[in-house]
Amino acid sequence: MTPILIIGLLTMMLLLWPLLRRRWRERQRAALRRLPLPAHWVALLRTYVPLYNRLPPALREQVHGHIRVLLAEKDFHGAGGLVVTDAMRLVIAAQAALLLLNRSGDAFPELYSIVLHPAAFVVNRESWDAAGLHHRERQVLSGESWSTGQLVLSWDDSLAGGMTCGDGYNVVLHEFAHQLDLGSGDMDGTPRLDSRAERQAWAAAFAPAYTEHCARVEAGTDTWLDPYAATSPAEFFAVLTEAFFELPEELAAEYPAVYACLRDYYRVDPGKWA
Repeated sequence: MTPILIIGLLTMMLLLWPLLRRRWRERQRAALRRLPLPAHWVALLRTYVPLYNRLPPALREQVHGHIRVLLAEKDFHGAGGLVVTDAMRLVIAAQAALLLLNRSGDAFPELYSIVLHPAAFVVNRESWDAAGLHHRERQVLSGESWSTGQLVLSWDDSLAGGMTCGDGYNVVLHEFAHQLDLGSGDMDGTPRLDSRAERQAWAAAFAPAYTEHCARVEAGTDTWLDPYAATSPAEFFAVLTEAFFELPEELAAEYPAVYACLRDYYRVDPGKWA
């Protein structure tokens, strides 16, 4: 075999490798999705993720498949002395799977690791203002989503958010929504959308809704939507994701254009679930 032929074969292998790897992964995922969940896992979902009970049967089956893929592909680690159990991993994966319904692609492709703290955790922030002054801030968080492939959650808050599905608070949905937001390249409140028309519709719906919500919060007006949504467009999207799944009627009534965008993006309509 001549050196030129060897180089040509190696070049072809390098070019084909991403395609072969993608197809292998797709087959692996398809095999995982075909595996039924153990009965005791389903019982845990019915108890600890009551939103699961509202899903139509076909969507429940999809959740089962996405759970299998997430558990196989994402690493779960405990922090602060927490020992992560299979039940914890299941409850987290089930809630994250709600954001993947009617999709067959990568499951949060930029996310590799999920860290669970026993309860809300403390982080120390450092920043510099426009005048060059250094500031230190101590924050107590229930969740945090990073662009470096890691997501951090409080287990207590994750469990509580999953068990109360009508209050618009779900830290798992919130932080995993941030991961979807990163799919566009930046965490800016606009996830990756398929077309220019979708991006235009998104901006036309979200920008005025965000401005209105910020004005209400600044004026001290009571609002059913978490005031934290006024922090930034990224937080607005994450909080609205929580509301979309947990308070669909309220969201559709208040911001119908936003609801329509989220319905098209997430490919489900929670307002029609039982």
